[in-house]
Amino acid sequence: MDINQIAKSLKELGHPTRLAIFKRVIKAGYQGIAVGDIQQQLAIPGSTLSHHISSLASAGLLTQRREGRTLFCVAHYDALTSVISFLQDECCIDEQR
Repeated sequence: MDINQIAKSLKELGHPTRLAIFKRVIKAGYQGIAVGDIQQQLAIPGSTLSHHISSLASAGLLTQRREGRTLFCVAHYDALTSVISFLQDECCIDEQR
């Protein structure tokens, strides 16, 4: 991931509601979680939830898939790993020993 993509990901995760949504999606694992379950568990109005999910998806942090009438959100774990790695890769590299 380039620095612009990392910055976009961090920007989207910088909003408390989006961070809560993403955290809930991460907990669900690779099978994902139904949007209706996120809405119920986090008590977020549907239109607001849709807006935040769209923002997270545009940052490449999650994807959506449809099974019948149910829409699932699935975390893009490679993107999460890239963000975390970006922040950790050079940790303390300039420290004098």
